[in-house]
Amino acid sequence: MSLSSLSVIELSKKLKKGEIKSEELVKSYIEQINKKDKQIEAWEFFEPDLAISQAKKLDADRQAGKVLGDLHGIPVGIKDIFDTEDMPTLDGSEAHKKNPSLNDCTVVSKLKQAGAIIMGKTVTAELAHLTPGKTKNPHDPTRTPGGSSMGSAAAVAANMVPLAVGSQTNGSVIRPASFCGVVGYKPSKGLISRHLVMQVSQVLDQIGVFSNSIEDAALISEQLFGHDKLDPDSTLRAKPKLLVASKEKPPMEPLLAYINLPFINELEEDSKEAFGEVKDELKGQIKEVEFPKAFSEIPKWHKIIAESDMAKSFSIDYQKFKNLLSDQIVEAIERGQKYKATEYNEACLKINEVTAYFDEFFHHYDAIITPSACGEAPKDLKITGNPIFCTIWTYCGMPSISLPLLQGKNKLPIGIQLVSSLYDDERLFRNATWLTGKIK
Repeated sequence: MSLSSLSVIELSKKLKKGEIKSEELVKSYIEQINKKDKQIEAWEFFEPDLAISQAKKLDADRQAGKVLGDLHGIPVGIKDIFDTEDMPTLDGSEAHKKNPSLNDCTVVSKLKQAGAIIMGKTVTAELAHLTPGKTKNPHDPTRTPGGSSMGSAAAVAANMVPLAVGSQTNGSVIRPASFCGVVGYKPSKGLISRHLVMQVSQVLDQIGVFSNSIEDAALISEQLFGHDKLDPDSTLRAKPKLLVASKEKPPMEPLLAYINLPFINELEEDSKEAFGEVKDELKGQIKEVEFPKAFSEIPKWHKIIAESDMAKSFSIDYQKFKNLLSDQIVEAIERGQKYKATEYNEACLKINEVTAYFDEFFHHYDAIITPSACGEAPKDLKITGNPIFCTIWTYCGMPSISLPLLQGKNKLPIGIQLVSSLYDDERLFRNATWLTGKIK
């Protein structure tokens, strides 16, 4: 069995016991990248010598008996909107090519403190929006890998790296995780700092991770949690203990809610059939619930916030480099410039109202079960797919996880998304492990 096929938990044990060296591990992933990335194109920046030099230093630290972090010697891919002091950050845009990173963002600093190797920068959609980057889906290169964290999801799915970091303003972690057939986890808003990560929307931007197992997602996330005074929305809440939670059984059989969302008709036929089978298999543990009509405008409120904030975040790009921006970005910015302050403020205020509803909702249900995306990855490299099944949970900042448990008519992955109440990430991981054991 090749090293690149092992879980991070297994690799970490081998590294700690001295059965393998980090340099050996990194070289096995470099081999995978050399073999696969010409077709998939998941990497925006990848320099083998830089990765190997990090590994050699970490091996020397281990030899010298220095204190080791939980990710010591493990390679991680970083979405190309996260600043890194020794690698360029392009944000998927020609307009940002002359803006070098000067410092590591908080996420990268925490990863380095945990002993991780920053393997390279993964491709992002332009300015983390909808215009695709060059990455193809590892399961079928004629299909989109999703977006905007497309390179991160594809790199993990193709075993070019065991872990990767992305971001989500709408569906940019959960959707590519579904299309690429990996675990994608977006924690509760505020648990992971966004300092020195390109801002799309201060209200909506959230950090997420990709892995090939629930436990691996738990391990990397625990390294990233923690208050950061440099992120105005960073929470002071205790760090969730996800690794422990991922190994625990729920105290009782969970009751899951399958909500008849107002856009459920956008679900493709094979996804409907697959979820019908899931509902049959979970009979007694799943209940269909009607969605409050008052909240049917959440996608509209989300769009008002996202586009208004884009107009603010990218105002200089629009003024100086409009000719370098895609039509999709320009149109979103121009719509954002036209919203009234009253519309924006109402859309923001509604977040508290919806979150309060779901706080009460989760007294009766253990998790919401819902599709991660409309279906299999679309056969079109000019789009990243519809994020609608992620919009509500991102709007509220609630934690969600995509689990690669289903297949569509073309034998391509379809993710099941579980959602928990705000800051109840531990329960989310207990229920994710339980569900994975139920769906074979």
